[in-house]
Amino acid sequence: MKLDVITLEAGKAGDIDLSDDIFGLEPRADLLHRVVRWQRAKAQAGTHSVLGKSDVSYSTKKIYRQKGTGGARHGSRKAPTFRHGGVYKGPTPRSHAFDLPKKVRALGLKHALSAKFAAGELVIVESLNIADAKTAAVAKAVKENGWKRVLVIDGAEVNENFARAARNLEGVDVLPSMGANVYDILRRDTLVLTRAGVEALEARLK
Repeated sequence: MKLDVITLEAGKAGDIDLSDDIFGLEPRADLLHRVVRWQRAKAQAGTHSVLGKSDVSYSTKKIYRQKGTGGARHGSRKAPTFRHGGVYKGPTPRSHAFDLPKKVRALGLKHALSAKFAAGELVIVESLNIADAKTAAVAKAVKENGWKRVLVIDGAEVNENFARAARNLEGVDVLPSMGANVYDILRRDTLVLTRAGVEALEARLK
């Protein structure tokens, strides 16, 4: 299938053939959900921690005699039932990551690209070359093309001038083709690929 190619200045630059196996699939929400959950779990810090009974700083003296008080039997005020006592089975530092097969991850990326194409939110640009490597120039190009929350994916290496100029723009993310991922693609309103980016993604997902 074909899609028009434009320049950063919103001019025409021909067209491009897109692979049906990558951009023409029927998007599956369940598959996209699995991959996004895997990505977010892997990114989670897992540094949550609380003080248990053995961690709190308190006297370990037996608070009252074992029998004859009419109360429950306690060994120390570190017990979770007391104020300032330890927490019972609270969160401890751990990794939230879990395994997901490479084939499922690759399929998820294909479905994310297909979802953007199907929704009309995929734009192909000739390249990211700009005459004036200034933030104002990139902001003007983004405004002229009507992009608001946009992810730009280049080839194996990102155009350094464009990336530097776009760094301070809110709502504009720039990634190399190897950095393309389901979560970043779905969270942006528009996906912009360069010709080199399309070729790199098709080679990666063959």
